[in-house]
Amino acid sequence: MLAVSNQKGGEGKTTTAVNLAASLAAAEHRVLLVDLDPQGNASSAVGHARTEARRGTYDLLLGAISLEEAIHPTELSTLSAIPATPDLAGAEIELVDVEHRESVLARALRRSSTAVADWDYIVLDCPPSLGILTLNALVAADAVLIPMQAKYFSLEGLGALVDTIHRVRDALNPRLEIEGIVFCMYDRRTNLAQQVIAEVRKHFPTLVYDVVIPQNVRLSESPSFGKPALLYDIESKGAQAYLQLAREVLARREERALP
Repeated sequence: MLAVSNQKGGEGKTTTAVNLAASLAAAEHRVLLVDLDPQGNASSAVGHARTEARRGTYDLLLGAISLEEAIHPTELSTLSAIPATPDLAGAEIELVDVEHRESVLARALRRSSTAVADWDYIVLDCPPSLGILTLNALVAADAVLIPMQAKYFSLEGLGALVDTIHRVRDALNPRLEIEGIVFCMYDRRTNLAQQVIAEVRKHFPTLVYDVVIPQNVRLSESPSFGKPALLYDIESKGAQAYLQLAREVLARREERALP
């Protein structure tokens, strides 16, 4: 189970969650995309507009429905989604008085262990904050993928996120690891971008992916058509970069699985 998280907005988090999930699905893996962001952009990007979804992550978190009832199909047969509904915006407040509120999502998934086992990958799209919804994702997940831009303020935010991941691992989820760091909306023409990537590679030499996601108009356009980039324009640089990212994720996981 993979949480895609960055507490700083505008880093390419939802774009990465959607397009990585779709690219893994295109590689014939069964993938479930879970939208934990009240903005619902990941839901819209796979054909389930936030205002149209009737059941989703909110109902699952509050125990109103089972995992099976929350799942919606998408245009890709191997990709399904649990969309965000408008009610999810109130979940942060409603969960305040719930016992062990940080593990509500993990418990909801455990209640349906057979269904969870049906998926090769579960991708959790987190809100751009470190609130209770993101905490639930980090407690439920096995690993965290960190999308970020190659900018100075993004570099500052990375340190805070890594610290949070370590705290969650120490206190709540000992199996949580950092899957990797992927640079998004990359402009190779700027010296600053190259300097930021070099700095992150120096501190996290094994975590930064080789592939970078370029600035790409098709990636920006595809959500308005309710499609991941590979269904909107598979030849675009953005779609090809995410397909390459999926291959790198799979290769690294296979390498770690070797004795």
